[in-house]
Amino acid sequence: MQPRRVGVVGHSNYELLRETLARLQAFAGRAGVALFLEDDLREDVGGGQVLTPEVCRELDLLVTLGGDGTLLRGARLVAADGVPVLGINLGHLGFLTSAPREEIETALERWRAGDYELDERMVLAVHAEDGEGAPGRVHLALNDAVLHKGGAARVIRLSVSAWRDTVGSYSADGIILATPTGSTAYSLSAGGPIVSPTVDCIIATPICPHTLGVRPLVLPADETVTVEVLSPTEELILTIDGQEHERVVPGQKVVARRAPEPVRLVRFAGQTFFQTLRRKLKWGDLAERE
Repeated sequence: MQPRRVGVVGHSNYELLRETLARLQAFAGRAGVALFLEDDLREDVGGGQVLTPEVCRELDLLVTLGGDGTLLRGARLVAADGVPVLGINLGHLGFLTSAPREEIETALERWRAGDYELDERMVLAVHAEDGEGAPGRVHLALNDAVLHKGGAARVIRLSVSAWRDTVGSYSADGIILATPTGSTAYSLSAGGPIVSPTVDCIIATPICPHTLGVRPLVLPADETVTVEVLSPTEELILTIDGQEHERVVPGQKVVARRAPEPVRLVRFAGQTFFQTLRRKLKWGDLAERE
């Protein structure tokens, strides 16, 4: 019988990364699990099997060691292949992760025993297209795609459409196109709504709009949202999950739609969205927070 195949990605800036990796390797040796590590991690532990795009397609699980940023990066690696993602939190918040580092062995044992659920999260497929409608590289966003200024502090004029119907035009510092997962990230800070991840939708949140008449929109998940830049500026950046960047020039449009496959996050009994919201973002009544 072929051993279970587990991919590992991690953030080298965390002090406890090497210690956590050593515990993960020890568990894999006892459990007969084959580990595949990204290059930076292989350097930390002196070798190991390499995690490649081809290997990602055949994984039984991807483990991320870090915080939410590490999980977002790992999730994009396996989003198209439906590989479950188990986030181990080495940082402070870890809103999307499934277990703290102290419980890594317990979490993996529960995964091996099938004692878990899969929390399916909608993903956006986003690309910039030129004036002729030719699409560029497609990015996958678990949190959000943000179109924003890259240089001087000045507003930009945007036109937003859903399918072929114009939603409206306005001046702002940019726009956030978020998933329900991303509703508790940058969109929330910009005044967007908190959306339960069970409600599939696209959230369009303007960044510092220069009118009181523009507010965040919640659009159906099957919409295709198009953002056209009306300002003659070349200082625009499309940022995916705060990590991938692409320059957007005049004449291009940013197009976002639901990706074919969701990201599947490993969750254990008792872990719910609203419990995490109360505990980690301090949402709710003061007495309950205390």
